[in-house]
Amino acid sequence: MGDFGDSAAVLEVASLAKSYGDVHALVDVDLVVERGEVVGLLGPNGAGKTTLVSIVAGLRSPDSGTVLVDGIDVVRDPDGVHSRIALAPQELGIYPTISARENLLFFAELAGFRGKTARQRVEQVAKSLNLTDKLDARAESLSGGQKRRLHAGMALIGTGELLLLDEPTAGADVETRAQLLEVVRERAAAGAAVVYSTHYLHEIEQLAANVAILDGGRIVVRGPCQELIAARGTSIVELAFDGEPPHDGAAFANAEVHGDVARFATSTPDEVAAAAMRAAMADGLNVRRLEIIRPSLETVYLSVVGRRYEGAAAEAEL
Repeated sequence: MGDFGDSAAVLEVASLAKSYGDVHALVDVDLVVERGEVVGLLGPNGAGKTTLVSIVAGLRSPDSGTVLVDGIDVVRDPDGVHSRIALAPQELGIYPTISARENLLFFAELAGFRGKTARQRVEQVAKSLNLTDKLDARAESLSGGQKRRLHAGMALIGTGELLLLDEPTAGADVETRAQLLEVVRERAAAGAAVVYSTHYLHEIEQLAANVAILDGGRIVVRGPCQELIAARGTSIVELAFDGEPPHDGAAFANAEVHGDVARFATSTPDEVAAAAMRAAMADGLNVRRLEIIRPSLETVYLSVVGRRYEGAAAEAEL
């Protein structure tokens, strides 16, 4: 990774707005990402995450506001920032009928590598993503996890200052997720700024990333992951009922009720869970699920957005 200059900020987003008809996808968004920083971009579906990433990458135009990458305006000088940005969108973008090596080589050349240097760069990236023994296989013959690694490798093969990774581990196996996270750590340690959008909150904790939570097109929380957990990470007790939860009684006096779910924020989760179960059983109610969510990024998200993250249930099964 080359020298990125003296300024700490690689990405500077100021007062960014974007609407689609009556839908306000982004509203007055400000975001700064510095060299060596990983920012976990979180939020519910429709919060504006993909729109933000697409505007930063130059794929969409904002209605207002500015985006600077290494001091260069993305809208005014898209060619000037092209080599500074590496994007891995959520949708797989591999070429299925050519080999993994040819896929990587094509993107190495797009990133400015030539000849022997390009071939060496392909080998380096393939090794970091455990794809060396699959380089000569047709991309369509790879497993799902291998395709996901190849897709990420096509973005990571460049040396751009800013990495935009939109759901890079979506549908990936545990091994693939671990390898991609390690490569992200390495690139950040080498000085890259990383914007990492994911449905897997545990990945943000593993990366010890800073967090930006988008909701309704606005960034509602921004800060280091562990500091947010310490400040906002109260335990949550959640009970899902067959039918409507109770709305009264001492055991449910402090519950938030959402549909068939009663939720408690508490510093004594075991006691609250036991009391709620006793009350439910006494009323003849059937509790379909009881879960205690210990202080984590998920409880931070719950306290801020008021609902669980879309990927939380799937993540709990991994």
